[in-house]
Amino acid sequence: MAEAATSRHALITGSSSGIGLALVHRLLAAGWRVTGIDRQPAQPEVEAAGLRTLPLDLLDAAALASALPEILAERPDAFVHCAGMMRTGRIAEIRDEDIDVLWRLHVGAAIAILRDLAPALPDARGRIVLLSSRGALGRPGRGAYAATKAALHGLARSLALELAPRGITVNVVAPAATDTPMLRDPGRGEAPAVSLPIGRLIAPDEVAYLVQCLLAPEAGAITGQTLYVCGGASLVAPG
Repeated sequence: MAEAATSRHALITGSSSGIGLALVHRLLAAGWRVTGIDRQPAQPEVEAAGLRTLPLDLLDAAALASALPEILAERPDAFVHCAGMMRTGRIAEIRDEDIDVLWRLHVGAAIAILRDLAPALPDARGRIVLLSSRGALGRPGRGAYAATKAALHGLARSLALELAPRGITVNVVAPAATDTPMLRDPGRGEAPAVSLPIGRLIAPDEVAYLVQCLLAPEAGAITGQTLYVCGGASLVAPG
């Protein structure tokens, strides 16, 4: 995919694994500079290739606020919020701590970053992509997770209207079950059965490809949209 002649700079949360890492590989190969925010350090071979990773827990609001001036000084022109976690449980099983951590990571951290970053994004070429989930459409035992991921859709549409006069786009990419470490995390609760119409899990790079497309200059007329990478799952009733 062709990029602008001058090097572009992306800020990516959750950059050390899964979809975030796949996107890092894609953008570095296309000549981007990348700043990653992650609790885990970058893989050595990726770090050497040009990724700068800030080891930071997005749930630590004070640490995030302290790091933002340094990040803004590097003048990112794209932001992708990939960081996420899963906690499962039917309504009677949802714990207060699960609600709190899911909200703060999926929604609170995105707002905290965008509050400072959005005004500094360059007109016309600024790009924002938030990673939601096909689960935001609803699934038994995913109420708290789905609620926080669905909130990103409202955030994106509202912010898209605010930033449209400046030519900055805001979109949501919502994958179904993707073959990432988060899917296999024992702390998430019950893992889903693979029931996508295509008969397999989504590959992280398939999601990263769409995100990269939305970051391109040619995507300047796409804003306020939710695009599903779900192997046909959004075509059938949740279950």
